[in-house]
Amino acid sequence: YEAPMSHGAPESQPVDVRERGAPKDGVPQFLDRRLFMQLTCFECGPTLPPARATELLAARLEKAGMPSVIYEDVHHPHGIGLLGFSEDPADFLSKLRPATNGEELIGLTPRPEMSMLGRTYSTGFEQDLPFWVLERPRATALNEAWPWPIWYPLRRTGAFERLDAKDRGGIMREHGGIGRSYGDADLAHDIRLACHGLDQNDNDFVIGLVGKELYPLSHVVQSMRRTRQTAEYMEKMGPFFVGRAVWRHAGR
Repeated sequence: YEAPMSHGAPESQPVDVRERGAPKDGVPQFLDRRLFMQLTCFECGPTLPPARATELLAARLEKAGMPSVIYEDVHHPHGIGLLGFSEDPADFLSKLRPATNGEELIGLTPRPEMSMLGRTYSTGFEQDLPFWVLERPRATALNEAWPWPIWYPLRRTGAFERLDAKDRGGIMREHGGIGRSYGDADLAHDIRLACHGLDQNDNDFVIGLVGKELYPLSHVVQSMRRTRQTAEYMEKMGPFFVGRAVWRHAGR
């Protein structure tokens, strides 16, 4: 679709879709790469118990070279979760989808209501842009010392986007400060994904909290409730996936 041109209308400005970090030696950092991450949940049938499904799925994912993590689902006694990630979203179709559709995996039923898809993004303040956008989320998901995850989507109210930049910045600093305190204490570590236009329920972000124990992950969510962002500008959070990692593959 092309918008009609009117006489004397200003020319459109070029769109820059690169990620941007903090300047280094006065020069802004730019990166035209990002990591896509998708959580897919499954229900295992009576002929395919979760342990066997995990074994078969792990072998197929490893053969495909798909970076991924398989979780036991705390809320579903016959459920598993699969986190896949790649810089190329086509890998979800060319590698991850075939790996989950094998003949021996008949009885593994997807739960689309629990599907979450997002992309890493920059805030403009990252000192090491490639690390924060590409390396840290991957390392966080694969860290064997942090087996517990809580994954959930969220949507802010439209009123948040209408705030001026100073107000938005103050709200995000409050929220981020709490998150950093949990990370510094090795209690909870976050993966932040934007999902605008990618989420089936029109959410804005997908958040992954991972750690060595489950309780601190619940505690950080509780602590965030009192921030202005959550208390005043959060329209919806969830559904929540709670699990424990049983297999990881760094891909190739």
